[in-house]
Amino acid sequence: MDAMTKPIGALRTSTALPSRPTREEAEAAVRTLLAWAGDDPNREGLLETPARVVRAYGEFFGGYDEDAGAILAKTFKEVGGYDDIVLVKDIPFSSHCEHHMVPFVGKAHIAYLPQEGVVGLSKLARLVDVFARRLQTQENLTAQIIDAINEHLHPRGAAVMLEAEHMCMSMRGVRAHGAATVTHRFTGTFAEDRVEQDRFYAMIRR
Repeated sequence: MDAMTKPIGALRTSTALPSRPTREEAEAAVRTLLAWAGDDPNREGLLETPARVVRAYGEFFGGYDEDAGAILAKTFKEVGGYDDIVLVKDIPFSSHCEHHMVPFVGKAHIAYLPQEGVVGLSKLARLVDVFARRLQTQENLTAQIIDAINEHLHPRGAAVMLEAEHMCMSMRGVRAHGAATVTHRFTGTFAEDRVEQDRFYAMIRR
């Protein structure tokens, strides 16, 4: 069973979700969009486009089939008593705006104050990828990342900041090329202590 015909099971919502269309139905939908755009889906250059688009969607939205809890499940407690900020910055990500289904691209900065051990550094990059490879808003993506860290790592505090350029602003509408959107969220010690927030910002910009 390929990624685009699996039941949708990774959203963790209480609302029943429709089953996914078949690959053939998805390819037919792409052909309809090609025709609506004004081109001929049967011309040579577009004959394989529906299959390519469906395969690409399997990559773009593969996060629906991944579980953040599984990624953060393994922690390490032998850290020599280290209890200061753990920061991974400049994590590249690409996602798709849920309003126009066009990309937004940027970088994520994640920090936490460990309490019950630390997680492998690559896991934080994978965590960003899990939620980025879904239809998103940047605000929701920020919240999902930090909520997963709090739920599975139980840190004394966490901080997440995302910086991204949205193609729905630069390619259409106002066409504001180069405009950056910044979102951030703090929890625990980071939310309570401005000094810790300032340290987080300083470490990112260093």
